[in-house]
Amino acid sequence: MNQELLKKIEVEQLRKDDAKFGVGDSVRVHTKVVEGDKERIQIFAGVVIGKRGRGLNETFTVRRISYGEGVERIFPVHSPRVDKIEVERQGEVRRAKLTYLRKRLGKGATLVREKEEKAAPAAAK
Repeated sequence: MNQELLKKIEVEQLRKDDAKFGVGDSVRVHTKVVEGDKERIQIFAGVVIGKRGRGLNETFTVRRISYGEGVERIFPVHSPRVDKIEVERQGEVRRAKLTYLRKRLGKGATLVREKEEKAAPAAAK
């Protein structure tokens, strides 16, 4: 009974527009920022270097280079403070966590190979 009640509450709070993104993708996260009595949208753009958790507890880490310094921010996927998540570019990676990007400098720190669409094989002659 208790588990059913928790599940019902959790389903109500899950994000409806379910953003499809993965590790290695370049994303723009629109967050709501409250300053006094005003609310505005602030955009944090970068590369997703990791995802963790399940259900309501799911979070993802976004890393970007700002004024030559690496900045990371962790966002809950289903938070009401996260307005929307836009995927700018899909990246092709072979691992779940991209912590190796922390050691890189310059363009190498933001560069993740772009996902290529596989063309249909040419007709055999």
